[in-house]
Amino acid sequence: MAQGSVKVPDDSDFSRFQGQCESQEGWVNKYSKSGMEVWIDLPPPTPAHHGRSQNQVKIHKIKCRMAMKDVSAASMYDVLHDGEYRRKWDTNVIESFDIAQITINADVGYYSWRCPKPLKNRDVVTLRSWLVKDDEYMIINSSVKHPKYPPRKDLVRAISILAGFLIKPTGPNSCTFTYLCQADPRGSLPKWFVNKASQYLAPQVLKKMHRAGQCYAEWKQSNSPNKKPWLHPEQSAPLPFLSLSALDIQRTESLENVDESAVREERESEGEEDN
Repeated sequence: MAQGSVKVPDDSDFSRFQGQCESQEGWVNKYSKSGMEVWIDLPPPTPAHHGRSQNQVKIHKIKCRMAMKDVSAASMYDVLHDGEYRRKWDTNVIESFDIAQITINADVGYYSWRCPKPLKNRDVVTLRSWLVKDDEYMIINSSVKHPKYPPRKDLVRAISILAGFLIKPTGPNSCTFTYLCQADPRGSLPKWFVNKASQYLAPQVLKKMHRAGQCYAEWKQSNSPNKKPWLHPEQSAPLPFLSLSALDIQRTESLENVDESAVREERESEGEEDN
C-alpha cells in the first residue's frame, strides 16, 4: 500500500495499539487516585540551543485507565457503540452518525460537539474499526477526509491522530477501561495548553462513561433490548459501502488555521458591557 494512503487496521495494528495501552515504557504517570490513572508520553528533549516554537510542540499521547468494579467489559463495549444511547449520556454532542461501511468491522462516521465559550464548536470525520478477541474489546479511530463532508465554516475541524479504547474483563461484572488518545483540536489553542488541559479533561470523560455504563442495562431494557448491530451485523441499517480509495488521511497542514482570538475578544467585550 502506498505511503500515506488510508487503510483499515489489521490484527497487527490492534496488537500495537494494545501494546501502547498496556506498556509502561516511555509513559509518565501524572495522576493516580481512586482507581484512575493518567499517563502522557513525553517527546524527546529539545536541545537548549535549538529552542522550540509553537509549531514544533508535539501533541502528547494521553492514556487513562479506570478500574470499573460494577460494570462488565461487554456493557462498556455496548455503550461505546450504541449511537442512540450516546445522545442520552453525551451532553456535548451536536451530531453523530455513520456515513458509510468499509468492512464488517470498520466504518466512517461524523461527530460534532459543543465546546465551552468562547471557543468554536468542533467536528471530526473518522475511520473507526473494532475487534473482539478473547473477551477483550478494542475500538480505534483516526481522522480521514471524505469528499462529501469537508470542513464547515461554523465548526473547527479537529484531527484524531489516534484514539481508541481497550476494555478487559476483571470479573463477570467488572473491567479495566483504557482510553488512549492523540488528538489536535486545531483552532487557536496552543499545543502546550492542549497537552495540559487533556490531562484534566480525559479523566472526566472516563468518569462520565462509567456513569453511562452503570445506567446502560436498565436503559437498554426499554430501548430495543435485542438490537446490537455492532455484535450482530445482520441487524445493521443499510449503509452505503465505500471504497478506501475515496478517502484520504486528514493532515493538519491541509486545514485552514482558525483564529478564535476575535471570538474571545468579542466575549470579553460583551462581559465589559454587561458590567
